[in-house]
Amino acid sequence: MHKRRGWTLVALSGLVVVMAGAFGAHALGDMLPPARLDAFTTGVRYQAWHTLAAMAVLLWHAQHPLRGQTTVLWLWGLGMAAFSGSLYLLALTGAHWLGPITPFGGLLLMAGWLTLAICAWRQRPAH
Repeated sequence: MHKRRGWTLVALSGLVVVMAGAFGAHALGDMLPPARLDAFTTGVRYQAWHTLAAMAVLLWHAQHPLRGQTTVLWLWGLGMAAFSGSLYLLALTGAHWLGPITPFGGLLLMAGWLTLAICAWRQRPAH
């Protein structure tokens, strides 16, 4: 992934996190049943953590480019879109057909973490 594209996508994800968090805290509290508000909050939380983790991978990549780091970023990006995105839509619309998309997004997030572990394991120590 090109450096500029990676940082732009991470910045936009951070923007969405702040907007969604504010929307959830200030607008949705009285509008949604507790279970749907919890789903929305879970989506915000997972997107926030993975946005921060993606920033760390981008910083790591700038210092020590390794094969697999870009794959991690793609897996997390797609995972955030599927996992958090489906939770946002489920919470806002109540469309339960979105339910199967959420675990698929979770699997993409997990695959990203596994890929990160493999990437870190294969890193050669500096001498």
